[in-house]
Amino acid sequence: MAAVGLVLPVLAGLLVPGSQAPGTAAEPTDVAGLALAAQTTLRDSTGRYRQLQEELAARQAELEQAQQAERSARDRMAVEQDAVGRTAAQLYRSLAEERVPLLDLSIHDPAATPDVLYRQALAERATLDREGFAVRAARVATAAEVAARQVAAARAAIDAVARQAAGVLAAVREQVAGLGTDVAAQLAALSTGPAAAAQQERNQQALRRWQEYLGVLTAAGIESPPATALTDPASLPAGLAPALDGAGRPIPGVAWAIAGNRPVTVLPAETVAAVSSALALVGTPFAPGATGPHAYDCGGFTAGAWLLGGYGLPATAAGQWTAGATVPADQLQIGDLVFTDGGSDVGIYLGEGEVVGASAATYQVGVGSMPDRSGAVRVTLPAPAEPNTPLPAGTAGRGACGAPPAPVGPVSPAWGGWSNGRIPSTALCAIGRGHALRCDAAAGYGALADAFATVFDRPLCITDSYRPMAAQVTAFRRKPALAAVPGTSNHGWALAVDLCGGINVAGTPESAWMAANAGRFGFVQPDWARPGGEKPEPWHWEFGHLA
Repeated sequence: MAAVGLVLPVLAGLLVPGSQAPGTAAEPTDVAGLALAAQTTLRDSTGRYRQLQEELAARQAELEQAQQAERSARDRMAVEQDAVGRTAAQLYRSLAEERVPLLDLSIHDPAATPDVLYRQALAERATLDREGFAVRAARVATAAEVAARQVAAARAAIDAVARQAAGVLAAVREQVAGLGTDVAAQLAALSTGPAAAAQQERNQQALRRWQEYLGVLTAAGIESPPATALTDPASLPAGLAPALDGAGRPIPGVAWAIAGNRPVTVLPAETVAAVSSALALVGTPFAPGATGPHAYDCGGFTAGAWLLGGYGLPATAAGQWTAGATVPADQLQIGDLVFTDGGSDVGIYLGEGEVVGASAATYQVGVGSMPDRSGAVRVTLPAPAEPNTPLPAGTAGRGACGAPPAPVGPVSPAWGGWSNGRIPSTALCAIGRGHALRCDAAAGYGALADAFATVFDRPLCITDSYRPMAAQVTAFRRKPALAAVPGTSNHGWALAVDLCGGINVAGTPESAWMAANAGRFGFVQPDWARPGGEKPEPWHWEFGHLA
């Protein structure tokens, strides 16, 4: 039997939050409580791991500084030692009269006395110079020794932090190894966020399919073993058989078992935890460069999900590709990282031709179809001895994390399937003081605010951002001449801001700075809002050229 992905028997009853798989011993509320406790513990552990990674980065920076100081000290020491050597050689080769010119003094040649005294002064000065070279050489040698000790201390600190981080990952893997499949099924549905209708249904279908699979394992009493037990198809735990691809070749990292009278693919416990954690994050907003927990980009999402499975991955798609064990197309399994667009996008394979990932096209984590892939890696297999060859450039014209090509001219501000003013707060990112925007706009606003504060030595002043429908109705009632008709405001797309603090007055240094610099952060002022426009509003700025 060939297997590409999981063999998933269909259950009559679907596992949803609060339900129970057939054959489960625990009460549903017990399973839900265990899932919540497991999620809390795992997130605490991964939070600690992230802190250690930040500490590790700081220690590595200290090591680089210490190494630079050591190199500089040794370079100076070489110069000083060379100077000592040269002067010592000169002294060794010199005659006694050159070393002590006073020996040339003679009562028979008083006219030569001034010259002798002058040469004696020069000799004494040379002696002082030699002593100075020796003292400086000794000091620089001491500095080099200190720098070497600092390098050793920095390396020791890195090793200590790395051991702590490895210990955290080992503890996470130990925890997920004891995570029952019934608990993992509940874990997958604990924190899912809302999406637009069609996307919401697709997300739920993927969740139900995953819970069906875990329910089959639970009913059959099959436990997912740790990844280390599945790396060698020739040596598998009792009751498991090698999984085979279409050509009959064993598939490393997974196995087959019998549930009832049908075969089922058995994934490692770490994969089960990672996939369940990934599905629990659907609906989380997308933001470029974000690594969670409130927003993710594609690499940050896959790294975050697999961290909850006990594996520390690089935070970028490119880094994850080079560090992973490649998987042939006919051996693709659930949990594998699938790379598309030349390696600029990555998601987690769910079977049935679907992936879950953080998309720059939909601005949130969700389930989608797997496009033509560039490659795939299996996280639970040993990393390759040499980094994988970089993937060829994509040809679809998309950017990082599936971002669509930049449009020409104004674009529709609609996004994510939401209607104007109906975007849930969970799909947005906060920008402070009760304001929120779409997450990429929020990232641009944060950079804009930092730049403004650097120049003007005060925070960027904001009065309005995302405006839900109720707020649009209120604003239109109060100021019908200024406010847009409810349901048409670009504030309702979470892509517009109203600013104050001088920006709201034409001709001020603040408004001039915005005109010159806002575009660097993605913000533009529409023609109608500019001075001399149809309805001048110097305070109004939008993220991108919106129709």
